[in-house]
Amino acid sequence: MKSIDLKGTARTIAERSSEQARALKALRKNNGVPCELYGAGENVHFTVTTDALRNLVYTPHIYVVNLDVDGKQVKAIMKDIQFHPVKDTILHVDFYQISEEKPIVMEVPVKLEGLAEGVKAGGKLALQLRKLKVKAPYTSIPEQLVINVSALQLGKTIKVGELSFEGLELLNAKDAVVCAVKLTRAARGAQANNG
Repeated sequence: MKSIDLKGTARTIAERSSEQARALKALRKNNGVPCELYGAGENVHFTVTTDALRNLVYTPHIYVVNLDVDGKQVKAIMKDIQFHPVKDTILHVDFYQISEEKPIVMEVPVKLEGLAEGVKAGGKLALQLRKLKVKAPYTSIPEQLVINVSALQLGKTIKVGELSFEGLELLNAKDAVVCAVKLTRAARGAQANNG
């Protein structure tokens, strides 16, 4: 898994919610994003700039974050992100501190590999699940889950329960369809003519 460096500045939380709302509004107006780090005992509240988050948020890759909050360094993953419903700006990010011993749950992108038999027969390959939820120590989590579809026939699917990856536990429903070779009109016509 790739890693990315991120610097943050610790922030204090106001006692009254009205003061806190004003502080957060001012923070966001100045290109800041409020963040919180969990998993280290006491939660740490900090701020990062929108620009610093760009490479972490707007990417298909997953990262281990080398987080530096006022000189205190930890390894973390991005756990949750909230966007403004209209402007699509980042409102808040949650991070989770990780260690090599403790397994974490993370969504990993799926990559299909090979030319499916069903596609050669005129079908269309469809990826249903772009990411799969896995549980493992972060050191065992790959950047993507590669699935070979070469043997996939026309009208057939690959389900989560048929997959296994060394050192990873898949948490999606076993009968969830990851990918399928769907019958196209052209393939249907060819099947009708052959039958």
